[in-house]
Amino acid sequence: MNISICITVFNEEGSIGPLLDSLIAQTQKPSEIVIVDGGSADKTVEIINHYQKRFGGIKLLKEKCPRAKGRNLSVEMARNEIIAMTDAGCVAQKDWLKKITAPFVVEEVDIAAGFYKMTGGTPVQKAMAVYLGTTPSKFDMTFLPSTRSVAFRKQVWEEVGGFPDEEKNSAEDTYFNYSALKLGMKYARVKSAVVEWGMPETIMEFYQKIRSYATWDARTKIFVLPKKGLASHNIKALSVLLRYVFGFLLVVFFFSNPALPYLLVILLLLYFTWAYRKAGFWGIVLQIVSDLGVISGFISGIIG
Repeated sequence: MNISICITVFNEEGSIGPLLDSLIAQTQKPSEIVIVDGGSADKTVEIINHYQKRFGGIKLLKEKCPRAKGRNLSVEMARNEIIAMTDAGCVAQKDWLKKITAPFVVEEVDIAAGFYKMTGGTPVQKAMAVYLGTTPSKFDMTFLPSTRSVAFRKQVWEEVGGFPDEEKNSAEDTYFNYSALKLGMKYARVKSAVVEWGMPETIMEFYQKIRSYATWDARTKIFVLPKKGLASHNIKALSVLLRYVFGFLLVVFFFSNPALPYLLVILLLLYFTWAYRKAGFWGIVLQIVSDLGVISGFISGIIG
């Protein structure tokens, strides 16, 4: 089976080397690695050029463009029918490609969803993983793939219409999955096809990532994804917003009922306890930061 790995990068001088090392060392070798650079101003292109000299089969296109358009360009350039996709910032485990493409021996399979393991050495990064990633227990028959770990037939990409290439779109995989599900595409889910995804280094980067995801999820106007139901991203974001609206109303009526202050304190304690049980002390901090990112991003996306 001939496979093309497609990657889009932008200012990834610190992460592109480890990713390419992991792809070159795969137990099943790709016939080509197609990279689209979206206009990097650092040493990303220089590093890729270095790998091109050392290893064959690496294509590079320099095209200043949004990430989703870069994904489409990389797939257009790919010469094979089976496309595997991951992102800079990830490192593929050595048998990732073999496992994520194995389902395509069955003709009915259109898309294969792999898994991603969140990595980070500090306590706060380990806590971030709870909020940014998917735990193994939630990888089930409703799981929809991220572009960090996915494979599909090129024909499927054509039928879906590719990735929507709006400027700075961070929800292109949501659009892709929504369109694929509407067309009745068949998914295979491979929990053992794993890439490792590094967590942000600062709380501000964490906030910006959460806000970006929420903004673009809201802009899709897709509130209920097929098979996801109430677990759809925008439903979750709306529930966070309503949670804070309810809390605000309690504060507004704080003085009208002597029991309300006690109720508010109890609810806050329960909320913080829930966050602590999820991710320890940092869970309390990140829960608030995540909520603020979700709310501001959701409102921004709806207005936008």
